[in-house]
Amino acid sequence: MQIHQLRPTHKPTRTMRVGRGGKRGSYSGKGIKGQTSRSGHNFEPLIRGLIKRYPKLKGYRAFRRPNDLVVVNVGILDKNFKAEEIVNPEFLIAKKIIRRIGGKTPKVKILGSGEVKKSLNIQNCEASKSAKEKIEKAGGQIRRIYTNKKTN
Repeated sequence: MQIHQLRPTHKPTRTMRVGRGGKRGSYSGKGIKGQTSRSGHNFEPLIRGLIKRYPKLKGYRAFRRPNDLVVVNVGILDKNFKAEEIVNPEFLIAKKIIRRIGGKTPKVKILGSGEVKKSLNIQNCEASKSAKEKIEKAGGQIRRIYTNKKTN
């Protein structure tokens, strides 16, 4: 015996099509008038109210850090960069100190833990008060030069 020769042991049951004349009477088992007697009747599910409320609930969306900010300490910059060298997010990615977030270069904030003995030229980075003081004391500069801004 092969697979195409197999037959089911029971007869297939046919579903009754109501509402098309014949022996089922005028209403065909659907009652008299109203929503349920019409074709394509549909009630709004009771759970819909709960589903619509979900986006407003606390914890519905995943937590994301605002603006994808990456933190780097001054001590790490002192170790990885030479004196008078430019420090910006692109160079930090190139030296593998930070990584891209979602394929984009993140904003960088420099914090003041650690010591700085070299004068560094920092561009396009935010800095804390203590980090600014340490960098400027060592003879460095902090500048904000953004070249990727759109002009209308």
